[in-house]
Amino acid sequence: MSVEITTLPSGLRVVTDKMSHVETTSLGVWIGAGSRHERPQEHGLSHLLEHMAFKGTKKRSARDIAEEIETAGGDINAATSVEQTSYYARVLAEDTDLAIDILSDILTNSVFDPTELAREKSVILQEIGAAADTPDDLVFDMFTATAYPDQSIGRPILGTPERVSSFDPTAIRDYLGSHYHSESMTVAAAGAVDHKALVAEIGERFGHLPEPMRLQKEPAKYVGGENKLKKRLEQAHIIIGFEGVSFNDPRNYAAHIFANVAGGGMSSRLFQDVREKRGLAYSIYAFHWAFSDTGLFGLYAGTSAGDVTELMPVALDCLADAAADLSEVEVQRAKAQMKVSLLTALESSTARAEQIARQMLSYGRVLTRQEVIDRIDAITVDDIRAAGQEILKTAPTVCAIGPVAKVWTPDKVAARLSGV
Repeated sequence: MSVEITTLPSGLRVVTDKMSHVETTSLGVWIGAGSRHERPQEHGLSHLLEHMAFKGTKKRSARDIAEEIETAGGDINAATSVEQTSYYARVLAEDTDLAIDILSDILTNSVFDPTELAREKSVILQEIGAAADTPDDLVFDMFTATAYPDQSIGRPILGTPERVSSFDPTAIRDYLGSHYHSESMTVAAAGAVDHKALVAEIGERFGHLPEPMRLQKEPAKYVGGENKLKKRLEQAHIIIGFEGVSFNDPRNYAAHIFANVAGGGMSSRLFQDVREKRGLAYSIYAFHWAFSDTGLFGLYAGTSAGDVTELMPVALDCLADAAADLSEVEVQRAKAQMKVSLLTALESSTARAEQIARQMLSYGRVLTRQEVIDRIDAITVDDIRAAGQEILKTAPTVCAIGPVAKVWTPDKVAARLSGV
């Protein structure tokens, strides 16, 4: 690895990974603030800010931002998640300074013009409406809200129409000033990048960030429960979930491997038993999401109303059996898939920049490839079984959309798993 890290006097960290075989640079700014850091009256503000950053600065219009980066053949985008927000670009190596200039401009000089704000609110309201019309998206919003009721971590990232409509430029500037400061931000770049030159440029462009504010995020408290929305749909979209573990938990890798064995691919137990053997679902998979102090494990299935009754016990038995008797062969297969994902990320400058940025925000350092591989290899079959058993003993969360009359209650789910 050729990772270099520099912390500027302001506390802003710059991390790079030079990739000698590529001629492009992927770079961006990652902020350790997302929807989870919003107060109730700020719900949806992280995502709105991400949109508004591209809608004009003191020296560029929204069209100027798009045309300048695309004239150079590059692209620029942003994303908001539960705990992080990112703004990133990919350009030819010789246009790195242009990308830095635009990224710094949108993050430090945005004007939040009221006309642009009104227009972008309308865009986000359309986005919220599209999510509400997509049941296999909406059911996940229902899932997190049910798992973490009345908590910021459980609220949808997009916000609500009422709350988004209420925001004005002052609210955006206040949120920006509170959360976008030097100690919460990491600049990451991978590809054809010169670390020293980048550090010098970042020091100049981001030299006037707000002073850090010690904001406390709300601790997560997993609760569980159920939420079923009856709608006239061809399929029932179902999630059965449990409390997982955080990315700081020693069991994190074991939980991910358990999810992979249970429902991570075509060879997984859920896919083979539920889809291939019985034909009960087109889409079925398991997942584990790790946050800073909590996690979520679950399975998703889309099935017809007539197959719900059979699918529920079959899917739950797959999870229970995996926690009891998953084999060394299955574990080695899941480990191989994790390693391939790691190596694939190392081959892409965009994926690599994101990886090292997220590791800096999560762990305060970049994990070496060998360190990650050693952690994966160190997990035993017994570790994974134990992690699965602990997860399946937590309170179930059951959410469903569509023909939901035959979807099991959390109590019935817990009863089926009582022998785990």
